[in-house]
Amino acid sequence: MEKNYATKDKNKIIIIEKDSIAEELGLEVGDRLTKINGKPINDIIDYFYQLADEYVEVEVEKVNGEVWLLEIDKDYYEELGVEFENPIMDKANSCSNNCVFCFIDQMPKGMRETLYFKDDDSRLSFLQGNFVTLTNLKQQDLERIVEYRISPLNVSIHATDPDVRRLMLNNKFAGDVLERLSYLIENDIEVNGQIVLCPGYNDKEVFDKTLRDLYALSSNLKSVAIVPVGITKYREGLKPLTVFDQTSAREAIDQVNELQQEFLKESGSRFAFLSDEFYMIADTPLPEYDDYEGFIQLENGVGLMRKFEFELEQALAKELSVSNIPSTTIFTGSSAYEFMKEMVGKINKKYPSLDVEVIKVMNDFFGHTITVAGLLTAGDIINKSKDHVLKEHVLIPEVMLRTGEPIFLDDVTLTEFEKSMGKPVYVTKVEGQDFLDQILGRKLCQNQ
Repeated sequence: MEKNYATKDKNKIIIIEKDSIAEELGLEVGDRLTKINGKPINDIIDYFYQLADEYVEVEVEKVNGEVWLLEIDKDYYEELGVEFENPIMDKANSCSNNCVFCFIDQMPKGMRETLYFKDDDSRLSFLQGNFVTLTNLKQQDLERIVEYRISPLNVSIHATDPDVRRLMLNNKFAGDVLERLSYLIENDIEVNGQIVLCPGYNDKEVFDKTLRDLYALSSNLKSVAIVPVGITKYREGLKPLTVFDQTSAREAIDQVNELQQEFLKESGSRFAFLSDEFYMIADTPLPEYDDYEGFIQLENGVGLMRKFEFELEQALAKELSVSNIPSTTIFTGSSAYEFMKEMVGKINKKYPSLDVEVIKVMNDFFGHTITVAGLLTAGDIINKSKDHVLKEHVLIPEVMLRTGEPIFLDDVTLTEFEKSMGKPVYVTKVEGQDFLDQILGRKLCQNQ
């Protein structure tokens, strides 16, 4: 559940950056920004839009109740240098859909409240890369996106067939996605699309139609990422869904490959990209590095492995100063297990004294149909560790932790996890150079 920010605390400043305009003007933590250029600031988009000028008048309510009107000369895009208690300065819009594939509906009870909040907010799409369905927006909201240039926008599309999309989102207002996308694109709003592919719903012929419909909008619809549906063991009372197996994943890959070649020949871009998980399920080689055309959908797991491998090979080509390489235990999910062993093998070829064990952790918490490392809990890793003699160091990828916080999905902190391991625990970015540095003991970023 989203935190309820009281009106009296709305737009409260919690950080003043050093040497910023805000510090120079004497703003303090606890002050509230109320207006810019005489306009009330209702959310972060108002803030950025009104601030984009070389001269602005900013109204601030001080902690002691005084109201200051500040006249500021600055560079056009220069910000004040503050951070607000609520990042979007407003209540986030909740989702009006009941999607057949919604992961939140498939979570067990008793987890932290914030994990159960379903956002469908265009502001979070712009600021944080979240995907929105556009179903909760009125025409004036779409016009505001255009006026304020909220671009790029990430949109969950899933299907362009109105009946299929209404069925998948369980929302009678979900069928007009093409019209809404067309309005945004015609007004120069850049869009990145996402499709959660669900066998029996939006695959095969429906999938083909969706990609062709979206490709027809590709002047500003830059790319579409396709991810496989994820199903947990907590689907009691929900509509039945089927996960991809090796055969159906290969069929999806073949279908996308054929369309990619058609799109590439016509426009110079493949346009639609499958997430790495499809290739892991299919046990099929990943596309080549250049085939990802700049990796613009990494957040959806599109090309993450190929990019990681390329970065690792670039890092291995360097002559590094290395001594006393520690032995290391790496924990990962089942989908990345073979890939990680291959990457460790590449390092081992150059550094023969390497002593690394990669351990595959099955997801008992959500069910074995969930295979990605980012959805593993500390509890499952701890239980798996009891079957192994751990090396000197333990290494985990940062995707296992909450963004910006050292905490796992099951609320176990990194410090608590390290205590359970009985070994120093290090966190690696999903980047080849950082991974190599950690493995070689050159950059041990331990939680303290």
